Formats: sequence, C-alpha cells, structure tokens
Amino acid sequence: MTFGEQPAYLRVASDLRQKIVNGSLPPHTRLPSQARIREEYGVSDTVALEARKVLMAEGLVEGRSGSGTYVRERPVPRRISRSGYRPPGGANPFRQEQAEEGARGTWESGSEQENAGAAVAARLGIPPGERVMRTRYVFRDAGEPMMLSTSWEPLSVTGRTPVMLPEEGPLGGCGVVERMAAIDVVVDNVVEEVGARPGLAEELLALGGVPGHVVMVVERTYFASGRAVETADVVVLADRFRIAYHLPVR
Repeated sequence: MTFGEQPAYLRVASDLRQKIVNGSLPPHTRLPSQARIREEYGVSDTVALEARKVLMAEGLVEGRSGSGTYVRERPVPRRISRSGYRPPGGANPFRQEQAEEGARGTWESGSEQENAGAAVAARLGIPPGERVMRTRYVFRDAGEPMMLSTSWEPLSVTGRTPVMLPEEGPLGGCGVVERMAAIDVVVDNVVEEVGARPGLAEELLALGGVPGHVVMVVERTYFASGRAVETADVVVLADRFRIAYHLPVR
C-alpha cells in the first residue's frame, strides 16, 4: 500500500456509504451480501466483512437476526439549545435548555447520596470520598427518550437545607441557580465542555440506540465565587441531536 492509499476495506466502506447517503441504498434496503461485495469489488471475504463492520460501527446499517444487514433510517438531527439567557421566575431547566416553543418535555429522576469518586471529586474540587447527592434523569419529548443527565452536588453545600434534594421540596425542579440562591449561594459562572465517545450499553438501552452509536456528552459545572456547587454529565445520541449555543454579547 503506497503512502496515502486507503486500505481496501475502507475503500469499499466509503463507496457503500456514499450509496447510502445519496439514496442509491435507501433506508430499510438490504445491504449487498458478503459474497456480492466480494464479487463486485474484487476483494476477499475478510475485506468484505470488515467493510460491513465499519458501516455498522458508524450506525448506517443494522443487523437483523436471521435476515441480514439493512440500511438504517437516518433521523433528522434536532437541536438542543443552550442559552446564556435565564428568564425570571425559576423556569423549568429542561424547557429552558431546549428553548423551543411548544416543548413537550417530561422527565423521571431519582436522587441518592454517595461517596464522590475521583473524577467527580476533581470536578467539584473536593476530596475523593466526600459525600455528594447524585441525581439521575431521563428526559423525554412526547414520551420518547432524548437525553440523560447525572448531576452531583456536594452535601457540604446543600446538606440539611431545603434544597438538598434537587427534585423535592419548595424549589424542586427549579434550576441550580435558583436553588442555590435560596440558601444564599450566588452562582456566577458555568463551564461546559462538549465531547464525544462510544455510548455505554446502559445509555444506549435507555436512549433507544444500538451498539456502536456515538454519544455527545456535555460536562457542565456551576461555580459560586470559584467554588463548584454542582457538576453534571448530559448525554444525547450524536446522530439525533445538535447542541446549539446562544450566548449574550456583553
């Protein structure tokens, strides 16, 4: 193979991918068999198999037990808006983050105390093992799962206060800023880092994905005078959503 030349399996995968993208192989069409790929492209069985594996890992095709491999329906990505604008009155954070009229968002959540692991402790600036409140969410739109979120708040900040449980009490369901203000903690900064990685099995099961799907992860941390008061991981399927930022210019 000369410098810059693609391996055979990638060249085959690229050609099949182009056929999927341009509609020559529309959704629900059966992908050419391994023998057909071998004959059409003049490659070995191993190359044909590896090309199919590439398309499956990219989420373009899916295997159906006893039937074969088929082109997947490709969803039109929807936008999840992240905004620097916060309306008064403690608006529901899920609706606010979507920032879309007519949102039909609902969610399920559960909170429990745990000892902070090393990674969470580093994000919160606390010693590993310190007690935190972990809250897990499954967000839905019109009943369909769309987003997962796990947040951690140090109990050294919220413990034995009315806002210790994010979804219970007088400010249950309000945003971090409003809840912290109620205990005289003024949030003045938020940092978000966006990355991508292969989805974990439990994440893909909850979101309706398939093995090999990539997820986008927003690592969000709220600060008050330099002290982290909440950190969270927000997870969405990368092929179904785009994260759009709308930030005020000061």
